[in-house]
Amino acid sequence: MNRFWSPAIQSLEPYTPGEQPRIEGLTKLNTNENPYPPSPAVTDALKHFSTERLRLYPDPNASRLKDALALEFDLTQEQVFVGNGSDEVLALAFMAFFRQPRPLLMPEISYSFYDVYANLFDIDFRKLPLDDQFRIRLSDYPVDNGGIIFANPNAPTGIAVGLEEIEALLKRNTDSLVLVDEAYIDFGGESAKALIASYPNLLVVQTFSKSRSLAGLRIGFAFGHPELIDALERVKNSFNSYPLDMLAIEAACASLTDRQYFTRTCEQIIETRDRSAKRLEELGFSVLPSSTNFIFARHRQLGGAELMSYLRERKILVRHFNKPAIADFLRISIGTDEEMKRLVSALETHPDISHTT
Repeated sequence: MNRFWSPAIQSLEPYTPGEQPRIEGLTKLNTNENPYPPSPAVTDALKHFSTERLRLYPDPNASRLKDALALEFDLTQEQVFVGNGSDEVLALAFMAFFRQPRPLLMPEISYSFYDVYANLFDIDFRKLPLDDQFRIRLSDYPVDNGGIIFANPNAPTGIAVGLEEIEALLKRNTDSLVLVDEAYIDFGGESAKALIASYPNLLVVQTFSKSRSLAGLRIGFAFGHPELIDALERVKNSFNSYPLDMLAIEAACASLTDRQYFTRTCEQIIETRDRSAKRLEELGFSVLPSSTNFIFARHRQLGGAELMSYLRERKILVRHFNKPAIADFLRISIGTDEEMKRLVSALETHPDISHTT
C-alpha cells in the first residue's frame, strides 16, 4: 500500500470491469454491449458535427438532451438528470441520498458497483438474499432503512421485478429514497418511470449504453421528482460541472429521434436471446428467465470457471463471477445470430456436453 493514500483507500476493493482484450477473431460476449451499431441518425449527426465547436465547453446542463428525454418519456426537464454514464449517475445518487444514519438496503446478488460506492462513501449497508429462484423479494425489505437500491431487471441474474411489486414497496416505504436501476429495461422489463408522478421518493436510472448502442460515449440519465433532480444537480456541480461532452449530447439526441431503429434492434436481441436460451437448455444448461440482453446459465454437470476457460481457449469471452451462490453460472451477452451460433458450436464440441444432447 502507498503511504500517501488516504486511509479509506487502503482497504477499498474497486469494481472490476469486464475484460476488453484486443484479440483477433474474438467473439466478445462478456460485457453486455449491444451487438448492433448505433442508429444511422447518430452516424449522420456526428458526420456533420462542426469540430470548430470543440474549443468551447459543452452546455453544463445538457439542456438540449434533457428536453429530448423529457419529450421522449413525457416528463418535464425538471424531472430529468443526465450524467457521464449511469455509473456516474449512481455515484452521485449515493452521495446525494444514501449517506444516512440507517443502512442502505440492496440485494445480496446484484450489480457489484453498489458495494463499491457504499464503501467509497462510507455508507452503512445491508444485503438481503434472493429467493431460491434467484428473484428479488421486495416484500422482505424493512421500512427502517436509509434507502433502497436494486437493479430491475437484476444483474447478473437477468430477472425482472413486476411493477406491482415495486409500487407495493413504494406504498409502504415512504421515508427514504428507492432507486431503481434500469440499465436493461428495454429488453423486456416494465419501467418504474410510470410511478414517478405518484411517488416523490422514487428515482429511476437508465443508460444509452445497452439498448441504444452508445456505451463508448458514456451517457446516463435519471428520472424523478424535481427535488430529487435538484439534489443530484447540487452534487454534480460540486464535482464535475461538465459531465457530458458535445459529441455525447449530439449522439444521444440523434438516437432519440430514431424510434424505429431502437425498437427493431431491441426486438432482434430479444428474439436471439430467447432462441439461444432454448438451445442452451438443450445442451444441458439451466437458464434463468431473462429480461435483459444477456443470459445467466449454469450447466448441470460442469462448473462455471471451467466452462469460461474452455470457451476462452476458443476465442469466446463470457463473464464468470467467483462468488459462492453463483460460481457455477456464466453470464453470456447476446451477440449477433452468427456470434451466438459460434458459442453454441463451441459448447457442442465439449466432451461432457455433446453427449447430453
